[in-house]
Amino acid sequence: MVFLIEKYFDRETAIEVAKVSEIDIDRNEQSEFMVFNGQKEHQDEAVLEAQEFIEANYREKLSIEEIAEKVNVSGRNFIRRFKKATSNTPLEYVQRVKIEAAKKLIESSTLHIQEVMFDVGYNDDQAFRKVFKNFTGLSPLSYRKKYNPEMTI
Repeated sequence: MVFLIEKYFDRETAIEVAKVSEIDIDRNEQSEFMVFNGQKEHQDEAVLEAQEFIEANYREKLSIEEIAEKVNVSGRNFIRRFKKATSNTPLEYVQRVKIEAAKKLIESSTLHIQEVMFDVGYNDDQAFRKVFKNFTGLSPLSYRKKYNPEMTI
């Protein structure tokens, strides 16, 4: 099915269908199919504002204190409220937003993996690869080979 979608539509559509359908031809694991959309089904306005701020500024180096100050909440209270509302710590949320942006760039561009890393706000190659693999189950290069085979590096 995914092959036909790619043949008659395009690769990007086929990738989205594969992710939604959670189809892994190699039958390894399903974590790479996860599409992070943020957990915004809550009523905490300060946390929603923080989520929007993170999503708009993920390329920057963000501190928890800076985000908490931006939404006028104390640091400890902000972390507690954020975790309660989203099931993620603010740091995990920032990482997930960055990795989702990296996945999209890897799938759709010819940028080198290191350029993708810098574009989404990471400066440490090892940290980027570790966090990427933690959320997707694949290294950035393996992810590219699977979802953007035209681009080899």
